[in-house]
Amino acid sequence: MPFKTLPAFITDAERLSRLSRLRAGMEADGCAALLLGSSESLRYFTGLVWHQSERLLGALITPAGLTYIVPAFEKSRVETLPHLAGEIVTWEEQENPAALVASLLGPKGTLALDDALPLFLYHRLASAFGAERLCDGGSLISALRQRKSPAEIAIIQYAMDLTLEVQKRAHALMKPGIRASDIVRYIDEQHLALGAAAGSTFCIVSFGTATSLPHGADGDQVLAPGDVILVDTGTRIDGYHSDLTRTYVLDEPEAEFARAWAIERAAQQAVYDAAILGAPCHSLDDAARAVLGQHGLGPDYRLPGLPHRAGHGLGLEIHEHPYIVRGNATLLAEGMCFSNEPMLVFPDRFGIRLEDHIHMTETGAAWFTQPAKGPAEPFA
Repeated sequence: MPFKTLPAFITDAERLSRLSRLRAGMEADGCAALLLGSSESLRYFTGLVWHQSERLLGALITPAGLTYIVPAFEKSRVETLPHLAGEIVTWEEQENPAALVASLLGPKGTLALDDALPLFLYHRLASAFGAERLCDGGSLISALRQRKSPAEIAIIQYAMDLTLEVQKRAHALMKPGIRASDIVRYIDEQHLALGAAAGSTFCIVSFGTATSLPHGADGDQVLAPGDVILVDTGTRIDGYHSDLTRTYVLDEPEAEFARAWAIERAAQQAVYDAAILGAPCHSLDDAARAVLGQHGLGPDYRLPGLPHRAGHGLGLEIHEHPYIVRGNATLLAEGMCFSNEPMLVFPDRFGIRLEDHIHMTETGAAWFTQPAKGPAEPFA
Protein backbone atom coordinates (compact mmCIF):
# COMPACT_ATOMS: atom_id res chain seq x y z
CA MET A 1 0.00 0.00 0.00
CA PRO A 2 1.21 3.59 -0.58
CA PHE A 3 3.31 4.92 2.29
CA LYS A 4 1.71 8.37 1.91
CA THR A 5 -1.30 9.76 0.11
CA LEU A 6 -0.59 9.60 -3.60
CA PRO A 7 -0.59 12.91 -5.44
CA ALA A 8 -2.97 13.49 -8.32
CA PHE A 9 -1.63 12.01 -11.54
CA ILE A 10 -1.33 13.90 -14.81
CA THR A 11 -4.74 14.67 -16.33
CA ASP A 12 -5.87 14.87 -19.92
CA ALA A 13 -6.53 18.56 -19.35
CA GLU A 14 -2.85 19.08 -18.62
CA ARG A 15 -1.87 17.10 -21.71
CA LEU A 16 -4.18 19.23 -23.86
CA SER A 17 -2.49 22.32 -22.43
CA ARG A 18 0.88 20.86 -23.39
CA LEU A 19 -0.33 20.27 -26.94
CA SER A 20 -1.59 23.83 -27.14
CA ARG A 21 1.83 25.18 -26.15
CA LEU A 22 3.56 22.78 -28.53
CA ARG A 23 1.39 24.01 -31.40
CA ALA A 24 2.26 27.59 -30.55
CA GLY A 25 5.94 26.67 -30.78
CA MET A 26 5.37 24.84 -34.07
CA GLU A 27 3.68 27.90 -35.53
CA ALA A 28 6.50 30.17 -34.40
CA ASP A 29 9.04 27.83 -36.04
CA GLY A 30 7.03 27.42 -39.21
CA CYS A 31 6.38 23.69 -38.78
CA ALA A 32 3.32 22.19 -40.43
CA ALA A 33 3.35 19.14 -38.15
CA LEU A 34 5.39 17.23 -35.58
CA LEU A 35 5.80 13.46 -35.52
CA LEU A 36 6.19 11.71 -32.18
CA GLY A 37 7.63 8.22 -31.99
CA SER A 38 7.18 5.58 -29.30
CA SER A 39 9.05 7.79 -26.86
CA GLU A 40 8.47 9.36 -23.48
CA SER A 41 7.33 12.45 -25.39
CA LEU A 42 4.43 10.42 -26.78
CA ARG A 43 3.43 9.73 -23.18
CA TYR A 44 4.03 13.37 -22.20
CA PHE A 45 1.70 14.82 -24.84
CA THR A 46 -0.91 12.07 -25.33
CA GLY A 47 -0.76 9.71 -22.34
CA LEU A 48 -0.14 6.72 -24.64
CA VAL A 49 2.65 4.44 -23.38
CA TRP A 50 4.31 2.24 -25.98
CA HIS A 51 7.75 0.68 -26.23
CA GLN A 52 9.79 1.44 -29.32
CA SER A 53 10.35 -1.34 -31.83
CA GLU A 54 11.12 -1.71 -35.52
CA ARG A 55 7.52 -0.70 -36.31
CA LEU A 56 6.49 2.95 -36.24
CA LEU A 57 3.80 3.66 -33.67
CA GLY A 58 3.45 7.33 -32.87
CA ALA A 59 1.37 10.44 -33.30
CA LEU A 60 1.22 13.21 -35.88
CA ILE A 61 0.43 16.58 -34.34
CA THR A 62 -0.88 19.32 -36.62
CA PRO A 63 -2.30 22.76 -35.78
CA ALA A 64 -5.79 21.33 -35.60
CA GLY A 65 -5.42 17.61 -35.13
CA LEU A 66 -3.92 14.60 -33.36
CA THR A 67 -3.55 11.44 -35.43
CA TYR A 68 -2.09 8.18 -34.15
CA ILE A 69 0.03 6.17 -36.62
CA VAL A 70 -0.40 2.51 -35.66
CA PRO A 71 0.42 -0.92 -37.11
CA ALA A 72 -2.94 -2.33 -38.14
CA PHE A 73 -2.70 -5.43 -35.97
CA GLU A 74 -2.02 -3.26 -32.88
CA LYS A 75 -5.03 -0.96 -33.31
CA SER A 76 -7.33 -2.95 -31.03
CA ARG A 77 -4.73 -2.87 -28.26
CA VAL A 78 -4.05 0.83 -28.62
CA GLU A 79 -7.78 1.50 -28.35
CA THR A 80 -7.79 -0.14 -24.90
CA LEU A 81 -4.90 1.97 -23.55
CA PRO A 82 -5.19 5.41 -21.96
CA HIS A 83 -4.61 8.18 -24.53
CA LEU A 84 -6.01 11.49 -25.64
CA ALA A 85 -8.79 11.29 -28.18
CA GLY A 86 -7.57 11.31 -31.76
CA GLU A 87 -8.01 9.53 -35.06
CA ILE A 88 -6.14 6.23 -35.41
CA VAL A 89 -4.80 5.48 -38.89
CA THR A 90 -3.14 2.18 -39.59
CA TRP A 91 -0.58 0.61 -41.90
CA GLU A 92 -0.16 -3.03 -42.88
CA GLU A 93 3.01 -5.05 -42.52
CA GLN A 94 4.06 -4.74 -46.17
CA GLU A 95 3.44 -0.98 -46.25
CA ASN A 96 5.82 1.90 -45.55
CA PRO A 97 4.57 3.95 -42.55
CA ALA A 98 6.66 6.91 -43.69
CA ALA A 99 4.60 7.05 -46.88
CA LEU A 100 1.45 7.05 -44.74
CA VAL A 101 2.74 10.05 -42.75
CA ALA A 102 3.61 11.83 -46.00
CA SER A 103 0.10 11.24 -47.35
CA LEU A 104 -1.43 12.71 -44.21
CA LEU A 105 0.67 15.87 -44.35
CA GLY A 106 0.48 16.40 -48.11
CA PRO A 107 3.09 17.76 -50.54
CA LYS A 108 3.89 20.96 -48.67
CA GLY A 109 5.07 21.95 -45.21
CA THR A 110 7.92 21.11 -42.86
CA LEU A 111 7.69 18.08 -40.58
CA ALA A 112 9.41 18.37 -37.20
CA LEU A 113 10.65 15.09 -35.77
CA ASP A 114 10.72 13.78 -32.23
CA ASP A 115 14.45 13.65 -31.45
CA ALA A 116 13.97 10.16 -29.95
CA LEU A 117 12.93 8.66 -33.28
CA PRO A 118 15.44 5.99 -34.40
CA LEU A 119 17.74 6.69 -37.32
CA PHE A 120 16.20 4.03 -39.56
CA LEU A 121 12.85 5.84 -39.38
CA TYR A 122 14.52 9.14 -40.22
CA HIS A 123 15.91 7.60 -43.40
CA ARG A 124 12.47 6.30 -44.39
CA LEU A 125 10.92 9.70 -43.73
CA ALA A 126 13.68 11.49 -45.64
CA SER A 127 12.98 9.23 -48.61
CA ALA A 128 9.23 9.87 -48.41
CA PHE A 129 9.38 13.62 -47.77
CA GLY A 130 12.80 14.75 -48.97
CA ALA A 131 15.30 15.64 -46.26
CA GLU A 132 14.76 19.36 -46.88
CA ARG A 133 11.20 19.06 -45.51
CA LEU A 134 12.33 17.53 -42.20
CA CYS A 135 13.62 19.38 -39.16
CA ASP A 136 14.63 18.55 -35.60
CA GLY A 137 11.70 18.94 -33.21
CA GLY A 138 13.80 18.19 -30.15
CA SER A 139 14.11 21.80 -29.05
CA LEU A 140 10.33 22.32 -29.29
CA ILE A 141 9.75 19.26 -27.12
CA SER A 142 12.49 19.85 -24.54
CA ALA A 143 11.47 23.49 -24.06
CA LEU A 144 8.19 22.19 -22.63
CA ARG A 145 9.32 19.00 -20.92
CA GLN A 146 12.20 20.56 -18.98
CA ARG A 147 9.87 22.97 -17.14
CA LYS A 148 7.68 20.88 -14.87
CA SER A 149 4.17 21.82 -13.77
CA PRO A 150 3.11 21.78 -10.11
CA ALA A 151 1.47 18.38 -10.74
CA GLU A 152 4.72 16.96 -12.10
CA ILE A 153 6.71 18.41 -9.18
CA ALA A 154 4.30 16.79 -6.71
CA ILE A 155 4.66 13.36 -8.35
CA ILE A 156 8.46 13.59 -8.40
CA GLN A 157 8.46 14.70 -4.76
CA TYR A 158 6.39 11.66 -3.82
CA ALA A 159 8.72 9.35 -5.73
CA MET A 160 11.79 10.92 -4.08
CA ASP A 161 10.27 10.62 -0.61
CA LEU A 162 9.48 6.98 -1.27
CA THR A 163 13.01 6.17 -2.43
CA LEU A 164 14.50 8.07 0.51
CA GLU A 165 12.54 5.79 2.84
CA VAL A 166 13.85 2.77 0.91
CA GLN A 167 17.41 4.10 1.27
CA LYS A 168 16.89 4.36 5.02
CA ARG A 169 15.64 0.77 5.21
CA ALA A 170 18.60 -0.45 3.15
CA HIS A 171 21.01 1.38 5.45
CA ALA A 172 19.47 -0.36 8.46
CA LEU A 173 20.08 -3.76 6.80
CA MET A 174 23.78 -3.17 6.09
CA LYS A 175 26.26 -5.32 8.01
CA PRO A 176 29.60 -7.00 7.22
CA GLY A 177 29.13 -10.18 5.22
CA ILE A 178 26.01 -9.09 3.36
CA ARG A 179 26.09 -9.32 -0.42
CA ALA A 180 25.38 -6.42 -2.74
CA SER A 181 22.86 -8.63 -4.55
CA ASP A 182 20.96 -9.12 -1.27
CA ILE A 183 20.66 -5.34 -0.89
CA VAL A 184 19.62 -4.88 -4.53
CA ARG A 185 16.86 -7.46 -4.10
CA TYR A 186 15.76 -5.93 -0.79
CA ILE A 187 15.58 -2.44 -2.29
CA ASP A 188 13.35 -3.70 -5.09
CA GLU A 189 11.11 -5.44 -2.56
CA GLN A 190 10.84 -2.30 -0.46
CA HIS A 191 9.96 -0.09 -3.43
CA LEU A 192 7.17 -2.55 -4.20
CA ALA A 193 6.08 -2.77 -0.55
CA LEU A 194 5.73 1.01 -0.37
CA GLY A 195 3.45 1.05 -3.40
CA ALA A 196 5.78 1.68 -6.33
CA ALA A 197 4.43 -0.80 -8.87
CA ALA A 198 7.57 -0.47 -10.97
CA GLY A 199 9.77 -1.67 -8.13
CA SER A 200 13.32 -0.43 -8.56
CA THR A 201 13.82 0.99 -12.03
CA PHE A 202 17.56 0.68 -11.38
CA CYS A 203 19.82 -0.06 -8.43
CA ILE A 204 23.58 0.24 -7.95
CA VAL A 205 25.06 -1.13 -4.73
CA SER A 206 28.85 -0.92 -4.46
CA PHE A 207 31.28 -1.70 -1.65
CA GLY A 208 34.92 -0.76 -1.14
CA THR A 209 37.01 0.03 -4.22
CA ALA A 210 33.99 -0.66 -6.46
CA THR A 211 32.56 2.67 -5.29
CA SER A 212 35.23 4.38 -7.42
CA LEU A 213 33.40 3.12 -10.55
CA PRO A 214 30.56 5.63 -11.12
CA HIS A 215 28.07 3.04 -12.37
CA GLY A 216 29.28 0.09 -10.33
CA ALA A 217 31.29 -3.08 -10.95
CA ASP A 218 30.33 -6.36 -12.58
CA GLY A 219 29.72 -9.35 -10.36
CA ASP A 220 28.60 -9.59 -6.76
CA GLN A 221 30.41 -8.06 -3.78
CA VAL A 222 30.51 -8.81 -0.08
CA LEU A 223 30.60 -6.00 2.46
CA ALA A 224 33.77 -6.09 4.57
CA PRO A 225 34.30 -4.20 7.85
CA GLY A 226 35.21 -0.58 7.17
CA ASP A 227 34.14 -0.65 3.50
CA VAL A 228 32.73 2.45 1.86
CA ILE A 229 29.13 1.83 0.76
CA LEU A 230 27.44 3.50 -2.25
CA VAL A 231 23.75 2.97 -2.98
CA ASP A 232 22.08 4.63 -5.99
CA THR A 233 18.49 3.72 -6.78
CA GLY A 234 15.09 4.96 -7.89
CA THR A 235 11.59 4.07 -9.03
CA ARG A 236 8.77 5.53 -11.14
CA ILE A 237 5.42 6.98 -10.11
CA ASP A 238 3.00 7.79 -12.96
CA GLY A 239 6.03 7.52 -15.22
CA TYR A 240 8.14 10.06 -13.29
CA HIS A 241 11.49 9.00 -11.88
CA SER A 242 13.16 9.22 -8.52
CA ASP A 243 16.94 9.01 -8.26
CA LEU A 244 18.87 9.18 -4.99
CA THR A 245 22.42 8.25 -3.98
CA ARG A 246 24.06 7.95 -0.57
CA THR A 247 27.70 7.10 0.20
CA TYR A 248 28.73 6.27 3.75
CA VAL A 249 30.50 3.95 6.18
CA LEU A 250 28.85 2.10 9.03
CA ASP A 251 31.35 2.96 11.78
CA GLU A 252 33.72 5.80 12.63
CA PRO A 253 35.18 6.95 9.28
CA GLU A 254 38.89 6.99 8.59
CA ALA A 255 40.33 10.49 8.37
CA GLU A 256 40.98 10.25 4.61
CA PHE A 257 37.40 9.27 3.84
CA ALA A 258 35.94 11.86 6.24
CA ARG A 259 37.96 14.62 4.57
CA ALA A 260 36.96 13.49 1.07
CA TRP A 261 33.31 13.19 2.10
CA ALA A 262 33.35 16.76 3.41
CA ILE A 263 34.78 18.01 0.09
CA GLU A 264 32.08 16.16 -1.83
CA ARG A 265 29.36 17.63 0.37
CA ALA A 266 30.85 21.12 -0.07
CA ALA A 267 30.84 20.68 -3.85
CA GLN A 268 27.22 19.56 -3.73
CA GLN A 269 26.32 22.59 -1.64
CA ALA A 270 28.15 24.87 -4.09
CA VAL A 271 25.96 23.54 -6.90
CA TYR A 272 22.85 24.29 -4.85
CA ASP A 273 24.05 27.78 -3.94
CA ALA A 274 24.76 28.54 -7.61
CA ALA A 275 21.25 27.44 -8.66
CA ILE A 276 19.76 30.89 -9.12
CA LEU A 277 16.94 31.72 -11.52
CA GLY A 278 18.50 32.97 -14.75
CA ALA A 279 21.89 31.38 -14.09
CA PRO A 280 23.34 29.30 -16.95
CA CYS A 281 23.45 25.57 -16.28
CA HIS A 282 27.22 25.44 -16.78
CA SER A 283 27.76 27.80 -13.86
CA LEU A 284 26.59 25.09 -11.45
CA ASP A 285 29.11 22.61 -12.83
CA ASP A 286 31.75 25.35 -12.63
CA ALA A 287 30.90 25.93 -8.96
CA ALA A 288 31.44 22.27 -8.07
CA ARG A 289 34.80 22.13 -9.84
CA ALA A 290 35.94 25.34 -8.14
CA VAL A 291 35.49 23.66 -4.75
CA LEU A 292 37.44 20.61 -5.86
CA GLY A 293 40.20 22.82 -7.25
CA GLN A 294 40.64 24.47 -3.87
CA HIS A 295 41.62 21.05 -2.54
CA GLY A 296 43.99 20.16 -5.37
CA LEU A 297 41.53 17.87 -7.16
CA GLY A 298 41.00 17.81 -10.90
CA PRO A 299 41.15 20.05 -12.85
CA ASP A 300 38.58 19.41 -15.53
CA TYR A 301 37.71 15.69 -15.61
CA ARG A 302 41.05 14.48 -14.26
CA LEU A 303 41.18 12.10 -11.33
CA PRO A 304 41.18 12.28 -8.41
CA GLY A 305 38.28 14.59 -9.06
CA LEU A 306 34.91 14.77 -10.80
CA PRO A 307 34.86 12.58 -13.95
CA HIS A 308 31.48 13.62 -15.36
CA ARG A 309 28.89 16.41 -15.37
CA ALA A 310 27.56 17.66 -12.05
CA GLY A 311 23.94 16.79 -12.79
CA HIS A 312 21.14 15.93 -15.21
CA GLY A 313 17.51 16.82 -15.66
CA LEU A 314 14.87 14.36 -14.48
CA GLY A 315 11.25 13.66 -15.27
CA LEU A 316 9.73 10.99 -17.52
CA GLU A 317 13.32 10.09 -18.35
CA ILE A 318 15.95 9.63 -15.70
CA HIS A 319 18.42 11.65 -17.79
CA GLU A 320 16.90 14.53 -19.72
CA HIS A 321 17.21 18.30 -20.17
CA PRO A 322 18.50 20.44 -18.56
CA TYR A 323 22.01 19.00 -18.18
CA ILE A 324 24.28 20.56 -15.55
CA VAL A 325 27.40 20.40 -17.66
CA ARG A 326 30.20 22.57 -18.98
CA GLY A 327 29.15 24.55 -22.04
CA ASN A 328 25.39 24.40 -21.42
CA ALA A 329 24.17 28.00 -21.60
CA THR A 330 20.52 27.10 -20.86
CA LEU A 331 19.22 29.52 -18.22
CA LEU A 332 17.61 28.09 -15.10
CA ALA A 333 13.88 28.76 -14.99
CA GLU A 334 10.96 27.93 -12.73
CA GLY A 335 9.92 24.30 -13.02
CA MET A 336 13.30 22.87 -13.99
CA CYS A 337 14.32 19.74 -12.06
CA PHE A 338 17.81 18.29 -12.01
CA SER A 339 20.21 16.17 -10.01
CA ASN A 340 23.05 17.56 -7.91
CA GLU A 341 25.76 14.87 -7.90
CA PRO A 342 29.34 16.13 -8.38
CA MET A 343 30.84 12.69 -7.69
CA LEU A 344 34.35 12.60 -6.26
CA VAL A 345 36.49 9.65 -7.47
CA PHE A 346 39.79 8.39 -6.08
CA PRO A 347 40.74 5.59 -8.53
CA ASP A 348 41.21 2.13 -7.01
CA ARG A 349 40.41 3.51 -3.53
CA PHE A 350 36.86 4.79 -3.26
CA GLY A 351 34.28 7.11 -4.75
CA ILE A 352 31.74 9.37 -3.09
CA ARG A 353 28.49 10.36 -4.79
CA LEU A 354 25.95 12.34 -2.84
CA GLU A 355 22.95 12.77 -5.10
CA ASP A 356 19.91 14.83 -4.26
CA HIS A 357 17.69 16.71 -6.70
CA ILE A 358 16.73 20.35 -7.03
CA HIS A 359 13.65 21.98 -8.47
CA MET A 360 13.47 25.64 -9.35
CA THR A 361 10.62 27.57 -7.76
CA GLU A 362 9.46 31.12 -8.42
CA THR A 363 11.89 32.27 -5.73
CA GLY A 364 14.84 29.99 -6.45
CA ALA A 365 16.17 26.52 -5.73
CA ALA A 366 14.54 23.95 -3.44
CA TRP A 367 15.65 20.45 -2.46
CA PHE A 368 13.45 17.45 -3.14
CA THR A 369 15.37 15.61 -0.40
CA GLN A 370 17.63 17.02 2.28
CA PRO A 371 21.34 16.23 1.80
CA ALA A 372 23.18 13.68 3.89
CA LYS A 373 24.41 14.72 7.35
CA GLY A 374 27.84 13.09 7.55
CA PRO A 375 30.12 10.25 6.38
CA ALA A 376 28.51 7.80 8.83
CA GLU A 377 25.13 9.58 8.93
CA PRO A 378 23.63 9.36 5.44
CA PHE A 379 20.33 11.04 6.29
CA ALA A 380 19.51 14.51 7.55
